[in-house]
Amino acid sequence: MSTLVETQLDGLDAEAVFSAGVGLTFDDLIILPGYIDFAAHEVRLESHLTRNIRIKRPLVSSPMDTVTEAQMAITLALLGGIGILHYNNSISEQVEMVRKVKRYENGFITDPVVLSPDHTIQDVDGIKARYGFSGIPITEDGTLKTRLVGIVTNRDIDFERERGRPLREVMSTQLVTAPRGITLSEANRILRTSKRGKLPVVDENGRLVALLARRDLLKNLNFPDSSKDQSKQLLCGAAVSTRDEDRDRVDALVEAGANVLVIDSAQGHSIYEQRMVSYVKSRYPQVDVIAGNVVTQQQAETLIHSGADALRVGMGPGSICITQNMMAVGRSQATAVYRTALLARRYGVPVIADGGINGIGPMAKALALGANAVMVGNLLAGTQEAPGEYFYENGLRVKRYRGMASLEAMEQGGAKRYLADAKDAVKVPQGVTGTVVDKGSLVDYLPYLMKGLQQAFQDMGYRDVPSLHHALWEGRLRMERRTPNAAAEGSVHSLQSYQVPRFGIR
Repeated sequence: MSTLVETQLDGLDAEAVFSAGVGLTFDDLIILPGYIDFAAHEVRLESHLTRNIRIKRPLVSSPMDTVTEAQMAITLALLGGIGILHYNNSISEQVEMVRKVKRYENGFITDPVVLSPDHTIQDVDGIKARYGFSGIPITEDGTLKTRLVGIVTNRDIDFERERGRPLREVMSTQLVTAPRGITLSEANRILRTSKRGKLPVVDENGRLVALLARRDLLKNLNFPDSSKDQSKQLLCGAAVSTRDEDRDRVDALVEAGANVLVIDSAQGHSIYEQRMVSYVKSRYPQVDVIAGNVVTQQQAETLIHSGADALRVGMGPGSICITQNMMAVGRSQATAVYRTALLARRYGVPVIADGGINGIGPMAKALALGANAVMVGNLLAGTQEAPGEYFYENGLRVKRYRGMASLEAMEQGGAKRYLADAKDAVKVPQGVTGTVVDKGSLVDYLPYLMKGLQQAFQDMGYRDVPSLHHALWEGRLRMERRTPNAAAEGSVHSLQSYQVPRFGIR
């Protein structure tokens, strides 16, 4: 007669792993497998970005000038993540990027761009180059104060050779409009049945009060997981420094519609960051603030008490970052994420792992150690949507990628992140400039990353981020440290040659 034998759990819980006082990276750890009773496609990756903002994909782009400008932020939001626009530019340039993101996809566009009949086709060309659209309502004087008299779309001007022609000669005047107060669903129905590209909404005096675009209906079908705010506009984040002069930048970004601000500092445990967080939260309580960077519980608690709605964790693990070598300060990223998340969970504050995320495996480990999302730079820098032009280096198609504390970036303003002055005669870099290989379009690349992440969750035995975190804090998620030889064994080895998969093997 057989008897049941109590099985001892393999591996260790996270507290046992991280209690030895040794800094650990993601590669130093391996998660032990769990029980699978669901398909990978059933895994839900939705997670909190901040206390008040949720995103369908736990991916955030870093506010670096070779990573996140308007096109990256637009595409990432369409695919379920969120982009953080860099501030290595003028206030007006960063505000313009925010406006491009917010205008890209809307429900009702309540501040549409309008022109007058006396404007020309060339004016429409300028708007298209600036904002990416060319369907323009025409009012009597080119403002929202007078009656709507027409509309200009691509089909009105595409084949016009004389771009100086006034719009009164080419605009459509047979308009289908909707009355002010109409619901979004009813307006969408009119737009579908009328087969028009734009639906103007007018008041009782015929003045334009809003606009609905047909292409937004198509985007809703093509990108069902897109990150949107209550106004059905794409979510958009923007970075600011801790310096007092950036309070003007804060004011302008909030007015432009930024949903979340990132206080961008390499070492966030400072009175300067406390003051900036307090300024934003006291002046704009509706805007969430991501504070950082932090790597210790003491740093985290300071910023949480200052009003932070999320924490950005990481100091030195980025591929272009040399802070730990140059400054002798920082922390190994796996340890930083776990210890910071352990503290932040007591306050209900999400944690974003920033740095060391060079593929699907580290992404999964960061989430398994308590992060709610990951922030990436290198991983996105070579995509079509990243700023910069492709060029060839040693036969490979690459884009430039640089740290914001590289000498090159510091000359253009990146020094603000490091409490340094761009005008200093002596500059001490904490980053380098390099190149990354072409990864193609984010539209292809991000689904690959997220599918791999779903499969990683399946192997760990958890269907979503909350259940993974519950297992972590309850000690049910088991893991082990691994030696360098074990890490090497877990990668490609013992081959004469091999073909690298399209998106790499990390």
